[in-house]
Amino acid sequence: MEGESELAVVFERRLWQGSVQPDAPAGGDESRLELNVIFTSIPATLLALQRASELARDLDGRIRLLVPQVVPYPLPLTSPPALEEFTERRFHDVAAGQTTETLVEICLCRDAETVLARKLKPCSLVVIGGRHTWRPTAEKAMAKKLRQAGHQVIFAFPERNRDA
Repeated sequence: MEGESELAVVFERRLWQGSVQPDAPAGGDESRLELNVIFTSIPATLLALQRASELARDLDGRIRLLVPQVVPYPLPLTSPPALEEFTERRFHDVAAGQTTETLVEICLCRDAETVLARKLKPCSLVVIGGRHTWRPTAEKAMAKKLRQAGHQVIFAFPERNRDA
């Protein structure tokens, strides 16, 4: 088990989309607001990216899409169930519609919570998408855990049709 904690993240790939390229000098970028969008599902993440993009545009910020890709224990950590090229292409396409500077970080891991704890800076601004329901959901549980860890969480959900 000791070696397993060291291998919590065995692979990390960064994909850029937007106006800045990965090899561009960082300069004063550390002072820019960073909105962290956590991948949960395609519809929820698209919703969160839309909300984060609005905020980033208004606040001159940038978006970082964190994609913890959990690899089940029967498989070696270096062999995810989905091909790496497919996953990269999928998230490049997800971020391609963004007009805001967007960084996609794909992390192969055993536990998404461990990856998020390592990747998020203290008091990070996090955007999570999900459904508007009174029932508990995985997205709401994740938002609660992130708030308990000291992060600022915005839960984005689709607008309800009030006329219906």
